[in-house]
Amino acid sequence: MAKKRSGSEPIAGRFGRQESRRAFGTRKVRRYFLLVCEGEKTEPLYFEGLKKDLLPGVLQTIRIEIEGKGDNTTSLVAKAKKVKERREESSGLPIDVLWVVFDRDAFPSARFNEAIEICKREGIYCAWSNEAFELWYLLHFQYFDSAIGRAQYLNMLTERLQNHLGPNFRYQKNDPNFYRLLQAHGNERQAIQNAQRLFNLYENRRDFADQNPCTTVHLLVQELRSLT
Repeated sequence: MAKKRSGSEPIAGRFGRQESRRAFGTRKVRRYFLLVCEGEKTEPLYFEGLKKDLLPGVLQTIRIEIEGKGDNTTSLVAKAKKVKERREESSGLPIDVLWVVFDRDAFPSARFNEAIEICKREGIYCAWSNEAFELWYLLHFQYFDSAIGRAQYLNMLTERLQNHLGPNFRYQKNDPNFYRLLQAHGNERQAIQNAQRLFNLYENRRDFADQNPCTTVHLLVQELRSLT
């Protein structure tokens, strides 16, 4: 079983509704979200799929941009701030909400913890996973709280989806269709509940690198799903 955990993580919150409207092409933009991801394909492909799946009309009033940087932890946070500045300068629009998405993987504990603390201090929202983003995928099929390595996530995803797609299926990172596979054969609501259940196991702790398994990706998913 996992150790007792804290809730000391930037929460997605409701951000507050901004009523001022800004021109974006021929439409009006109320809010501007920027997601900067560690992976160049896996996470961006997932969130692009979710973005296309939002309620009709959401993208007419809310701008959501997703960028994969191939960087990690503290380096990713620093790069995300630069991406935000560059996009604000080029678009002439202030970015209302900045998220970074990264994994624990094998990076030093101190760097992982520091990246999350920087986000907390600077008002950047952080969707982190320990050990890997695929934990979020796996929670669509089951709850578990045993510490396992990221390689095991891949094998477990293969096994769960073979139940639906046959014995020849193999999970492949960067599969552009994987979001759709999750929607067809997994349960997003269950994944959110499972992730929150893991998150709640910790109380008042900041040793995020030791919180395995745990993910806060569900907070970002909930925020995007709530957009209207």
